[in-house]
Amino acid sequence: MPEPTFEELIDAMKVGAGALTTAEIPFVLGGGLAVWARGGPKSEHDVDFMIKPEDADAALAAMKDAGLRTDIPPEGWLYKAWHDNGSLIDLIFNPSGGPITDETIGRAPLLEVAALRIHVFTLEDVMTTKLLAMSEQRPDFGQLLSYARALREQIHWEEVRARTEASPFARGFFTIVEGLGIVDPSEEERRPG
Repeated sequence: MPEPTFEELIDAMKVGAGALTTAEIPFVLGGGLAVWARGGPKSEHDVDFMIKPEDADAALAAMKDAGLRTDIPPEGWLYKAWHDNGSLIDLIFNPSGGPITDETIGRAPLLEVAALRIHVFTLEDVMTTKLLAMSEQRPDFGQLLSYARALREQIHWEEVRARTEASPFARGFFTIVEGLGIVDPSEEERRPG
């Protein structure tokens, strides 16, 4: 099946958001669509909904009730649902930075996204979860570089740096974006020696 179009992803987002809202499950739009909602590049991969671990089973049931095909993959930190148009919806409850909590949901502002008023991950949360998810098997900085270039003025970089400082991939990312002039060096690096 060909990759879904951006419009098909938006259709899947609307169906998924409607299912979660009907089931009264708190959620936050994350990933590439959260970046797009703030003026970043269009996402063409999947729809990410961030939910609390205790709501994961109910969220999966809501997707199934809405007519989506569902799956519980072995990873243990997300569930999956597919729209009829082929778009994938990830129900993420325990990303690399730690489980989704009431606090995570509470700090996500309400934004209008494709005529829906929904909570959207902060850019700091998007960047942190993406950086902490990097591994030796998937050290691709391309997507994050496009986010950083498009939205650099909207991101509180010191917060992202502090939340990801234990990751060698995040440290590598900051070396790259500083070298490209996208992000200023950290306050610590700018202090005279």
